[in-house]
This record gives sequence, structure tokens and C-alpha cells, in this order.
Amino acid sequence: MANLKTTSNLKVTSKMQELARDVRQLEDQLAVCTRCGMCQANCPLFALTRNEADVSRGKLVLITGLIDQMFDDAVGVNERLQRCLLCGSCAHGCPSGVNTLEIFLKARAIIAQYLGLPILKKILFKRLLSRPETFNGLMGMVASFQKFFLKKEQNFQGTSCARIGSHLLRHRHMVPLKQTSFNRTLGSLDSRVGGKGVKVAFFVGCLIDKVFPNIAHSVVDVLTHFNAQVFIPSSQGCCGIPAISSGDFKTFETLVKINVDLFSKQRFDYLVTACATCSSTIIKLWPSLLKHGDKQLLRRVEALAERTVDISWLMEKRFDLFSEISSSEKEQKCVTYHDPCHLKKSLGVFNEPRQVIFASGNQIKEMKACDTCCGMGGSFNFAHYDMSTQIGLEKARNIVDTGCPTVATSCPACMLQICDMLAKLKHPASVKHPVEIYARALAAEGKISES
Repeated sequence: MANLKTTSNLKVTSKMQELARDVRQLEDQLAVCTRCGMCQANCPLFALTRNEADVSRGKLVLITGLIDQMFDDAVGVNERLQRCLLCGSCAHGCPSGVNTLEIFLKARAIIAQYLGLPILKKILFKRLLSRPETFNGLMGMVASFQKFFLKKEQNFQGTSCARIGSHLLRHRHMVPLKQTSFNRTLGSLDSRVGGKGVKVAFFVGCLIDKVFPNIAHSVVDVLTHFNAQVFIPSSQGCCGIPAISSGDFKTFETLVKINVDLFSKQRFDYLVTACATCSSTIIKLWPSLLKHGDKQLLRRVEALAERTVDISWLMEKRFDLFSEISSSEKEQKCVTYHDPCHLKKSLGVFNEPRQVIFASGNQIKEMKACDTCCGMGGSFNFAHYDMSTQIGLEKARNIVDTGCPTVATSCPACMLQICDMLAKLKHPASVKHPVEIYARALAAEGKISES
């Protein structure tokens, strides 16, 4: 028995040594951190918990501890790394320029190799998400049957609540899947919309495709109104952020390859997205996380990333927005805008969405702390809904205080969170994307048909 225990301990020690060796590849990036603590002032989670392990500095110390083999609790380190919104607020405000987002994602991937992914995540990522046609088909089935599990609420956010009190769905106000995803309409739209202006490829993204397809239709309507030539490949894959956030690097790489192949079939000036997270993932994470892999793939990824822009950026930089809408001051409505972390903090895009809203004939009233995180954080919302809600309700109260009937944001994940929070407060503000607001203004002018 003693020999068996000794053998088992040796195996654990050997595995921890392997983990320490793999994590050591992050050593140079970790060394940039001076432990100054500025991340405390910027982290929305630390503001809530006041727990050092919830702030970037604390997490970087834990990762360093794995390298130095100061402890052998990889599960505990992984749990702390997963308690992160991945909003990038810490990196945005870091005086030393520590790329915390890249470090955390790499560390999650390394630890996931050591611990293995939970079975449900294996099925979701490797069997479904990495196969776009299968995933799209399954989500279409879920959309058809969701009425048996969700009951529609009467509110301006269009949310539904669960008929069953499961731990995952309890207390949530969810924006349901649309019966017809944008992807399903591509046959009638044609994958290449005519025009002689700027050539644009459109990366739709999962949430816009399945939950907010009207955003995608608004993108196409606006682009075609300005005579753009639009290329929309069918069966697009996810940008990969859910997989890499959970540590599944292989699925992330698979999805990058699928999308790079799809968008390499045509020449275009810009790859446009209407999702802040997709934009940030393609522009920042695809090149940085693949830089030590296949060099040929990296070159194609970098070429695509260089041409990727947010839809508001494209509209403000390339189109004469103000010449298309005529409205008097009496017709102007009050709109407040929430800055998605991945758009403002990662990509520096914040004025352009406001210009789109202003050009639509609306007044903009800034909310308090307009660029603080809404608390969504993707999988963080599922794993830590109580904390996500506390952060989100603060954002919702700031929205309510403006008195505006509409809140706009450029991220569909933020839209989900804000809809949930406003529904909790029983507030009548509607949640829109800037491109939807502009398309509606064009329709009011009779320049495009109503989506």
C-alpha cells in the first residue's frame, strides 16, 4: 500500500513538473508586471469582492506560483483564473503594459491540457461549436422548442423567463433565440450583394446570427444603401472566444482556420463585424495566440486582422452619414450609450458609435461610468451569475438615471446583459445597436425598407 501511495505521489509530482514547464513559456510576459496594484483601481470584480485573488496582480502571482512549484493545486489556480470577466480593464489601465488578457487565456489553455475539459464543454466545443453546420442546425432546433421551456415577458427588452426553476436559468431574463437566424436568410439575400463602392466582407458572429439577426439585416441595409459590395460567406464559424476562454485551444484554432478559409475566397477592402467581442478577438487574439504556430496560417490571420473593423468605425470613416438623415430638434430622441470593454479598451473605438447615433437624428446623453464593464463576461455570467448581476445592476441604474428611452451598445453580449438587468428593474428602456438606430432612421426617410 505504501508503495502504491509513493508511486501515485511521484506521478502527481511529475505531472506538476510538466505543468510548471509548460507555464514557464509565460515567464517573460509575467515578468513585465511590477505588482504596482493599478489593476485594483480598474477591475470591476475587485471593486465588488475586494479579494486580491480576483484582481490581475493576484492571478499573475498564482500563475508564477505554478512555475516555481510553490503549490500543487492546479484546480484552485484554474478556478481563480476562471473568476475573471476578461474585460481587459486591467490591461487598459496598466502603466507597464502587461498583456493580462493574453496571459490569462494562455494559462487557461495550458491548465486545461493538464486537467482536461469537463465533458459538457468537450461536447459543446469539439462536437458542436467546431462544426458550424452542425451547430447552426442544433441551434435552429433549440429555437423551435424553446417555447416549451421559456415564457415570454411583457417588456420593452423582449425577454423571456424560464418555466422551470433550474440553477442555470433561475432569475434570468433571457432574450430568446429568433426562429429564423440571419444565416438562414442568406439564400434569399445572395451571398454577394451588388454595389460599386467599397468592398466589404461581413463576419456575422453567433449572437447576432441567432439572437439579434435584425442587427445583421441593418448592417446589410446600411452597406447596400451606401453602394458597398458585400460578401457574406454562409456557414460561418464562431470567432472562437468561448472555446479559448475555457482553455480549448484546439477548437479555437479549428474555428480560426474555418473562418480564414471562408473569407479568403473573395477579395475585399474590409472585414466588418457588428460585435465588439468578435472584432477584438479577430484583431487582437487571433494573431497573438497563433504567433508560435503554423507560420502560413499566421500570415493569413494577420492579413485578415489588419482589414477587420467595427461597423460604426466603417460607417463614420467611409460614409457621409449626416447627409442622409434630415430631422428637426423636435424629432430628436435621447439615447445613451454603453461602451463595450472590447471595443473601447481593446480597440480604442468609442467616438464612432456616438457619431452614428448622432447622425441618426438623436441626442446623446452620457450615462455615469459609460465605459465600465456591464458584468457579462461571457461564461462568467453563467458560472458567477450573482456577481455578474451585482455589476450589471449598477450599469442598469446608470442607464435609468439618464432618463433616455433607448440605450445603445455595440456588443450583442452586452445587450443580453443590459436587457436582463433592465428587465429586473422593470424599466421600459429599449436596447439597440447603433447600426439598428441608423437603419431605422434611413427607413423613416424612405431610403431603405423597414427590416
